[in-house]
Amino acid sequence: MSGRNTPADDSNADAGGPLRGDTRDRRRDRQARDDWFGGLNQLDFDIDFFEGLLARNGESVEVLRVLAELVSQKGLVKRALELDRRLVDVLPNDFLARYNLACSLARAGRPDEAIDALSRAILLGYDDLAHLEVDPDLDSLREHPEFRELLGHE
Repeated sequence: MSGRNTPADDSNADAGGPLRGDTRDRRRDRQARDDWFGGLNQLDFDIDFFEGLLARNGESVEVLRVLAELVSQKGLVKRALELDRRLVDVLPNDFLARYNLACSLARAGRPDEAIDALSRAILLGYDDLAHLEVDPDLDSLREHPEFRELLGHE
Protein backbone atom coordinates (compact mmCIF):
# COMPACT_ATOMS: atom_id res chain seq x y z
CA MET A 1 0.00 0.00 0.00
CA SER A 2 1.16 3.50 -0.72
CA GLY A 3 -0.08 4.88 2.57
CA ARG A 4 -2.62 7.05 0.79
CA ASN A 5 -6.28 6.70 1.55
CA THR A 6 -8.06 4.48 -0.92
CA PRO A 7 -11.49 5.16 -2.34
CA ALA A 8 -14.48 3.99 -0.37
CA ASP A 9 -16.03 0.75 -1.48
CA ASP A 10 -19.66 -0.26 -1.75
CA SER A 11 -19.44 -3.26 0.55
CA ASN A 12 -20.92 -1.65 3.69
CA ALA A 13 -19.95 -4.85 5.45
CA ASP A 14 -19.87 -3.46 8.97
CA ALA A 15 -23.12 -3.61 10.88
CA GLY A 16 -23.04 0.11 11.68
CA GLY A 17 -22.65 1.15 8.05
CA PRO A 18 -25.35 2.56 5.82
CA LEU A 19 -27.89 0.27 4.26
CA ARG A 20 -27.05 -1.06 0.80
CA GLY A 21 -30.15 0.50 -0.68
CA ASP A 22 -29.30 4.04 0.43
CA THR A 23 -28.64 5.76 -2.91
CA ARG A 24 -27.24 8.86 -1.21
CA ASP A 25 -24.45 6.79 0.33
CA ARG A 26 -23.75 4.97 -2.91
CA ARG A 27 -23.53 8.30 -4.70
CA ARG A 28 -21.12 9.58 -2.03
CA ASP A 29 -18.98 6.43 -2.36
CA ARG A 30 -18.94 6.75 -6.15
CA GLN A 31 -17.89 10.39 -5.80
CA ALA A 32 -15.08 9.35 -3.44
CA ARG A 33 -13.81 6.91 -6.10
CA ASP A 34 -14.08 9.58 -8.80
CA ASP A 35 -12.15 12.01 -6.62
CA TRP A 36 -9.51 9.33 -5.99
CA PHE A 37 -9.06 8.52 -9.69
CA GLY A 38 -9.53 12.11 -10.82
CA GLY A 39 -12.56 11.09 -12.87
CA LEU A 40 -10.56 8.50 -14.84
CA ASN A 41 -11.83 5.00 -15.44
CA GLN A 42 -9.49 2.15 -14.50
CA LEU A 43 -8.04 1.74 -18.00
CA ASP A 44 -7.30 5.46 -18.31
CA PHE A 45 -5.78 5.47 -14.83
CA ASP A 46 -3.54 2.50 -15.74
CA ILE A 47 -2.45 4.13 -19.00
CA ASP A 48 -1.62 7.36 -17.20
CA PHE A 49 0.33 5.45 -14.55
CA PHE A 50 2.40 3.47 -17.07
CA GLU A 51 2.99 6.55 -19.25
CA GLY A 52 4.52 8.13 -16.14
CA LEU A 53 6.73 5.08 -15.58
CA LEU A 54 7.81 5.14 -19.22
CA ALA A 55 8.70 8.82 -18.96
CA ARG A 56 11.10 7.91 -16.13
CA ASN A 57 12.56 4.83 -17.82
CA GLY A 58 11.95 4.80 -21.58
CA GLU A 59 13.80 1.52 -22.15
CA SER A 60 11.91 -0.66 -19.65
CA VAL A 61 10.71 -3.66 -21.62
CA GLU A 62 8.12 -4.55 -19.00
CA VAL A 63 6.64 -1.04 -19.01
CA LEU A 64 6.64 -0.90 -22.81
CA ARG A 65 4.84 -4.27 -23.04
CA VAL A 66 2.17 -3.40 -20.48
CA LEU A 67 1.59 0.09 -21.84
CA ALA A 68 1.35 -1.15 -25.43
CA GLU A 69 -1.30 -3.67 -24.34
CA LEU A 70 -3.25 -1.05 -22.39
CA VAL A 71 -3.33 1.52 -25.18
CA SER A 72 -4.30 -1.21 -27.62
CA GLN A 73 -7.24 -2.16 -25.37
CA LYS A 74 -8.22 1.51 -25.30
CA GLY A 75 -8.20 1.60 -29.11
CA LEU A 76 -5.29 4.04 -29.36
CA VAL A 77 -3.92 2.40 -32.50
CA LYS A 78 -1.31 5.03 -33.34
CA ARG A 79 0.16 4.97 -29.82
CA ALA A 80 0.13 1.15 -29.70
CA LEU A 81 1.97 1.06 -33.02
CA GLU A 82 4.57 3.51 -31.74
CA LEU A 83 5.15 1.46 -28.59
CA ASP A 84 5.28 -1.84 -30.47
CA ARG A 85 7.89 -0.38 -32.83
CA ARG A 86 9.96 0.68 -29.81
CA LEU A 87 9.69 -2.83 -28.38
CA VAL A 88 10.94 -4.35 -31.62
CA ASP A 89 13.83 -1.86 -31.63
CA VAL A 90 14.77 -2.97 -28.10
CA LEU A 91 14.03 -6.68 -28.72
CA PRO A 92 14.62 -7.33 -32.43
CA ASN A 93 14.62 -11.14 -32.01
CA ASP A 94 11.56 -11.41 -29.77
CA PHE A 95 8.77 -13.18 -31.65
CA LEU A 96 6.06 -11.84 -29.34
CA ALA A 97 7.18 -8.25 -29.90
CA ARG A 98 7.06 -8.89 -33.67
CA TYR A 99 3.64 -10.52 -33.41
CA ASN A 100 2.24 -7.58 -31.43
CA LEU A 101 3.74 -5.18 -33.96
CA ALA A 102 1.96 -7.11 -36.72
CA CYS A 103 -1.32 -6.75 -34.84
CA SER A 104 -0.85 -3.00 -34.46
CA LEU A 105 0.12 -2.64 -38.11
CA ALA A 106 -2.96 -4.60 -39.19
CA ARG A 107 -5.20 -2.42 -37.02
CA ALA A 108 -3.53 0.69 -38.49
CA GLY A 109 -4.39 -0.42 -42.04
CA ARG A 110 -0.86 -1.37 -43.09
CA PRO A 111 -1.35 -4.92 -44.36
CA ASP A 112 1.96 -5.42 -46.18
CA GLU A 113 3.99 -4.31 -43.17
CA ALA A 114 1.78 -6.42 -40.89
CA ILE A 115 2.37 -9.55 -42.96
CA ASP A 116 6.10 -8.85 -43.01
CA ALA A 117 6.09 -8.54 -39.19
CA LEU A 118 4.05 -11.76 -38.90
CA SER A 119 6.46 -13.59 -41.19
CA ARG A 120 9.38 -12.45 -39.06
CA ALA A 121 7.56 -13.47 -35.87
CA ILE A 122 7.07 -16.97 -37.29
CA LEU A 123 10.71 -17.17 -38.37
CA LEU A 124 11.72 -16.17 -34.83
CA GLY A 125 9.61 -18.94 -33.30
CA TYR A 126 5.98 -17.82 -33.10
CA ASP A 127 4.05 -21.03 -33.66
CA ASP A 128 0.48 -20.50 -32.45
CA LEU A 129 -1.13 -20.56 -35.89
CA ALA A 130 -4.51 -21.43 -34.40
CA HIS A 131 -4.46 -18.10 -32.56
CA LEU A 132 -3.40 -16.31 -35.75
CA GLU A 133 -6.55 -17.60 -37.41
CA VAL A 134 -8.88 -16.11 -34.79
CA ASP A 135 -7.06 -13.04 -33.45
CA PRO A 136 -9.45 -10.11 -34.08
CA ASP A 137 -6.50 -7.73 -34.42
CA LEU A 138 -5.68 -9.50 -37.68
CA ASP A 139 -9.20 -9.40 -39.16
CA SER A 140 -8.15 -6.91 -41.83
CA LEU A 141 -5.65 -9.47 -43.18
CA ARG A 142 -7.95 -12.50 -43.44
CA GLU A 143 -8.41 -12.34 -47.22
CA HIS A 144 -4.91 -11.14 -48.04
CA PRO A 145 -3.21 -13.85 -50.16
CA GLU A 146 0.08 -13.68 -48.24
CA PHE A 147 -1.73 -14.03 -44.92
CA ARG A 148 -3.60 -17.07 -46.20
CA GLU A 149 -0.29 -18.48 -47.42
CA LEU A 150 1.24 -18.02 -43.95
CA LEU A 151 -1.61 -20.12 -42.58
CA GLY A 152 -1.23 -22.71 -45.31
CA HIS A 153 -4.62 -21.83 -46.88
CA GLU A 154 -3.56 -21.10 -50.43
